[in-house]
This record gives sequence, C-alpha cells and structure tokens, in this order.
Amino acid sequence: MSHTDTGARTGARVRSLALLTTAVAALATTLPAAAPAYASGPYGQGLRHCTDGTDTGTGPAALTCHFPVTPGTYDVTVTLGGDTAAATSVTGETRRALLPETATGAGERVTRSFTVDVRTPEGEPTGPDGSPGLDLRFGGPAPALDAIRVTPAPRARQLVLIGDSTVCDQPGEPYTGWGQRLPQLLGRGTAVANHADSGESTVSYLANPALFDRVRARIRPGDLVLVQLAHNDKQTDAATYRANLTALVDGIRAEGGRPVLVTPIVRRWFNRDGTLDNDIALLVNGLGVNHPAEIRALAAELGTPLVDLTALTKARVEELGPEESKALYLTTEKRDNTHTSERGATEYARLVHAELEAQGLLGHRPPRPGGA
Repeated sequence: MSHTDTGARTGARVRSLALLTTAVAALATTLPAAAPAYASGPYGQGLRHCTDGTDTGTGPAALTCHFPVTPGTYDVTVTLGGDTAAATSVTGETRRALLPETATGAGERVTRSFTVDVRTPEGEPTGPDGSPGLDLRFGGPAPALDAIRVTPAPRARQLVLIGDSTVCDQPGEPYTGWGQRLPQLLGRGTAVANHADSGESTVSYLANPALFDRVRARIRPGDLVLVQLAHNDKQTDAATYRANLTALVDGIRAEGGRPVLVTPIVRRWFNRDGTLDNDIALLVNGLGVNHPAEIRALAAELGTPLVDLTALTKARVEELGPEESKALYLTTEKRDNTHTSERGATEYARLVHAELEAQGLLGHRPPRPGGA
C-alpha cells in the first residue's frame, strides 16, 4: 500500500469523525436535558445534598437537604444522631411535620423512615409553586443527621385532605393547619397529600379546576380522602351544602377513593359558663345551617365514615378552659380564635389520627382488580 493511499484513508477517517462529532453536537442541542438519575431511583446515603443553616444566635443551626426529584411520593430514610447527644425533628416542603423530635444519646444513632408527597404547588393548591423537588429541614434543640436516603414510592398509600385554612399547609408562622402536622403521625408507607386551601367553601372547592378536579386526578384506588369544609360556607343554604358534600363524596368514590367526612374544628368562643354551646363556636352559619349536624346526618345517609372533629375539639377546648385554651389558637398573637397555633394543630391532628385508627381506617387498602 502506498503512502498516498494511507494518507488519503487517514484523511477520510478524520473527516468522517469530524462530521460525526458535528452531528452529535447538533443533535444534543435539539434534545431535552436528561433528568437527574436520582429523580427515578434511590439516591443519597451521604450528605452531599445537605447544607448547614446560619446560626442566628437563637439556637443551633438547622440542616437543610434538597433533592431535585420529580413530583410523586417518596420514602425517606434518615439516620439521626452522632458523637454527642442530640434531639432532631424533621419538617419538609411547606412547613410539614414529617418526623417528631427524636432524642439520641452520645454515640447513638437511630434510623427512622417516612413517606412524603412532592407536588407543585408544594403548599396550598392556589398558592405559589414553591421550590421544585424535595426540601427537608432538620431542626430541634440539637439536630444531628448522619445519613439520608430518598427512594421513589409510586405505590405508597395516600391520605388526601380536602379542606380550608384550618387544615391546609400554612406558608407562614404562626399559622398552622392540622393537616400540616398529620404526616409525622403516619410514618413510612402513607403520604399525606394536603389539598386544603385557605378561604374555600364547598361551593368554591367544586368550582375551581385547581381544587377538586386536581384532587380527583391524584386519587389512587383505596386512598382515604378526608373532607372538612364548613368555615367558609357562611351563606350556603342547607340543601346546597348537602348537595355539594354529596358531589364530593360521589366524585371521590368514582376514582376508587374512600371518602371520610370530617366535622369542622370549633372556634374558641366561650359562653360565660365556660362552654362553647353557641352558634359561633359550633359553626352555625348566618342562614341557621348547623354545619356539624348536617355533616353527621349526611355521613349516615351516604354510609361514609365520620370523624366528629367538632365534638372532639369542643371537649378539648372546654377541658382547658378560657385561659389555657388560648395556646391552641392564635388568640394572643393575632386575636384569632379560629386558626390554630402549632400546638393546637398538633393536638387536633392527633385527634384525627386517633379516630381514624379507632375506626380501622388506617393501614387497610382494598386489593386491586386482578390481585395486583
């Protein structure tokens, strides 16, 4: 073979390689960027996605972790503790309580797991989108995180919430909805999908496509769907109120969900005798419609489980009395006797959780068709 032939072939190869490189580069500019590998698979035993917060002098700095995952349900496993004694709690997304404060001794490490709902918007359905992905915050008196793992859990159970500002993921302190404090009570395997929204009535929740239409699209067969709407039905007549609740129940059942009707939390409005037996506290609206009574009757008529949160919260507020019960609401901070503090929301979430457990509604999911 001559030197001329060899040079010609080498030049042809170089030109072909150059053309291939140009074509690949051109193709890359037209294709969408690949999603992060950990958006669809287990990720993160280490802490490289976590950063220390700034110590403001008011207490230990919180540790924050960010995982740019796509919307869905995820199992999170954390190892808490370290060389020194610690006490760590976990919140995520829009101030959701995901793990209660956990104490560890010096040199002790414990592993805990929970399941979290990642969605857009991450808080109230009509609120801002929030930051994409999953954000976790490790706080408490002395937070210590040793390891973390995030794993997609597409078949996890969902506990879906429909409600108003007393239920929702409130964006700013001191306001706290009871649905915001519920996830920490459930642990791994059930994600709370809180679609409660401030200011909503049964009328507006059905009318706004960002609300009930979106909830229906998210329901998986066997999911529990809790409905607490009453505070803002101030001028809804009894027939309309019952028809709206029935439409919500029917829509949930049409998607394979299990509706649970929840009577509203009481307002902290005392009589002189220290009881709450009045229309304001017990949510009788301007037309004389007794919302808790209507819900109780409709639950019996439709055969849905009932959480009588009105009765449960009334008993608790009356037990504490006019002064001590202020701590459950924002009486001192905002002169607000309707919305709950973190303490009040936590206590009310426990009441809901205990009632669901007592009725055997947690941990049960009907088999899918075909046994899948």
